[in-house]
Amino acid sequence: MTALGYTALIIGALALGAIGGFVAARGSRRRGRPEGPTVADLLQRLVHTSDSGVVVLNKFGDVVLHNPRADDLGLIRDHQADPRARKAAEHALLTGESVPVDLSPLNRAGTALRGRGPAAVLGEVRPLGDGFTVVDAADESDSVRLEATRRDFVANVSHELKTPVGALALLAEAVLDAADDAEEVRRFSNKILHESTRLGTLVSELIALSRLQGAERLPELTTVGVDAVVEEALGRCRLAAESAGIEIAVDEPTGYLLDGDRTLLVTALSNLINNAISYSPPDSPVSISRRLSGDFVEIAVTDRGIGIEPEYHERVFERFFRVDPARSRATGGTGLGLAIVKHVAANHGGEVKLWSRTGTGSTFTLRVPRHGTTDGQPAAAEPVSSADRAGSAARSATEIADGVTTVETGGVR
Repeated sequence: MTALGYTALIIGALALGAIGGFVAARGSRRRGRPEGPTVADLLQRLVHTSDSGVVVLNKFGDVVLHNPRADDLGLIRDHQADPRARKAAEHALLTGESVPVDLSPLNRAGTALRGRGPAAVLGEVRPLGDGFTVVDAADESDSVRLEATRRDFVANVSHELKTPVGALALLAEAVLDAADDAEEVRRFSNKILHESTRLGTLVSELIALSRLQGAERLPELTTVGVDAVVEEALGRCRLAAESAGIEIAVDEPTGYLLDGDRTLLVTALSNLINNAISYSPPDSPVSISRRLSGDFVEIAVTDRGIGIEPEYHERVFERFFRVDPARSRATGGTGLGLAIVKHVAANHGGEVKLWSRTGTGSTFTLRVPRHGTTDGQPAAAEPVSSADRAGSAARSATEIADGVTTVETGGVR
């Protein structure tokens, strides 16, 4: 039985509960036992503390009974039931059957109200007999948003998979047509290799993202050396940097430790470095720095690339979102890299911060709680190196000048 289905049983039992409670109370007094709440009292408490909004209407559509949650969901306004609920109640009385009704908040234009508060209130109106009806509604905003996200995700995945698969089919036909031309076969074969690599990367990142979003339980967190994470991530990206003519500058090892999953942290940092390489012009520098900030270890990746417009600072962490789709496809980007970074940070109790200025470059900072910080209690203070102070001062200057976007909601640029 659903949450909405309980209300009819509760309301229907109130009358019997009142009689039973009265008889039980009299019997209790006769036996000299201490009095307690009656069944009717308990049922009334249950209705009033329910997470569903409950409104009882008479045959004229007037409110006879309602709980506080009905006010919170907007079912009652100025002591009157929502007109949609009243209309549904009339239909329920005529047919004797339950009537589903959408009671989502509306603005004056009659469209769904956006912002804080419930966005999707779905209910059901059931006849109780003798001209009475009960409106039983619940806030289904999370379910509606989840379904919309699922539809968007499926549509995006279908589109992204169709592109390389279609390209592979066309390239295979081209190879067959140019079977006698060794140069053309070599050229098309290289393109097939590029598209198949991109397809494999896309599938791998989709699997990784699904695990991070809860499809699989994350491994147990262990003590991880930040320097080892940086070194391994650099090893993964060194070939791409050399091919693009990008020089990566790294600060001195710090010896910092954090609690996490090394594989996931390396993947997240690799995505940030590859993202910086892809959006930097040839012969421009990319730098990586580490520092302590309170109870967090921060790993910052800075590029001197094209930068990101302020309106895109949060959207770049959405799955499949790209500021420049043509450039992303040219560099083999899948649109999932930064989404993975965001979820890795969140699963470690951290976050991702972004500073960027168009035409100047961007700094993505991965913040993860340092080793020894548990239950909100800070670990013992460690000395701050000169490299930390220099990196902190440089970032602070840019952050004060232009502000920093902290990602709290979930694609490479």
